[in-house]
Amino acid sequence: MPVVRALGKLGDDIALARRRRHITQESMAERIHTSVATLRRLEKGDPRIPIGTVAQAFHVLGELPKITGLLDTAADDIGLALMNQQVPQRVRKKRGKGDSGAL
Repeated sequence: MPVVRALGKLGDDIALARRRRHITQESMAERIHTSVATLRRLEKGDPRIPIGTVAQAFHVLGELPKITGLLDTAADDIGLALMNQQVPQRVRKKRGKGDSGAL
C-alpha cells in the first residue's frame, strides 16, 4: 500500500508539473517517446511503467538531477549503520612471511 500511494503521488506530481509548463499530453508523450495512453498510466501512478519512461519525463520537465539523487549512498543512514556494525573492534597484524605491516 505505501508503494501504491507513493507512485500515485509521483504520477500526480508529474501531471501537475506538465500542466504548469503548459505541455499537452500529446506533446509530452512525443517528447518521452511513448504513447499518450502510457503517459496517462504514468500520471495515474501505474507501477508497470518502466523507470526509463519516468526518467524521460523528469528530463523533459527539467528535473533529471532529482533522479540521480534518489538514493544517494553517501546519505544512506541504514546502509552506513549496517556497515559500521561490521567494523572490527580491533585490527591485528597478520602473521606471515616477510609481513612488515607497512602498506
